[in-house]
Amino acid sequence: MARPPSPGQTAPDFSLPSTQGLITLSERCKEHSVLLVFYPGDGTPVCTKQLCDYRDHLGAFEDLGVDVLGINPQGLASHRKFAEKHELSFPLLADEDKEVCRTYGALNLMGMAKRALVLVGTDQKVRYSRVDLPIFHRSASELEEVIEGLA
Repeated sequence: MARPPSPGQTAPDFSLPSTQGLITLSERCKEHSVLLVFYPGDGTPVCTKQLCDYRDHLGAFEDLGVDVLGINPQGLASHRKFAEKHELSFPLLADEDKEVCRTYGALNLMGMAKRALVLVGTDQKVRYSRVDLPIFHRSASELEEVIEGLA
């Protein structure tokens, strides 16, 4: 089973459809650092809490020069419904073939998405990576501290 890329490694590039159109990591990194937020499922209690927390702190992430992208294997219809219900203004990417999740070590042995975070810098190098147990997640405030500490 793949592990997330380690800090200092080049983040594998990808293009995926999202709630805001096609997104290519290398293109996104030209403008800002990118926080890849791999999460198990749209509408699940912990994922909803996590992504709404990130939504509520999106201005702080933007002030740090970081774009937030949510990723899991669910399709765009599910992502759109989830994003609309919770007013998520950042893109949710559909990795339906699970290839990006697999490449970033965000799949468990049963092929389900794991909760993982990967911060990719404007040079497309991994700055931070972490995989959490499904019932836990890093709060936006904790991530802000981590990102500030990397600067």
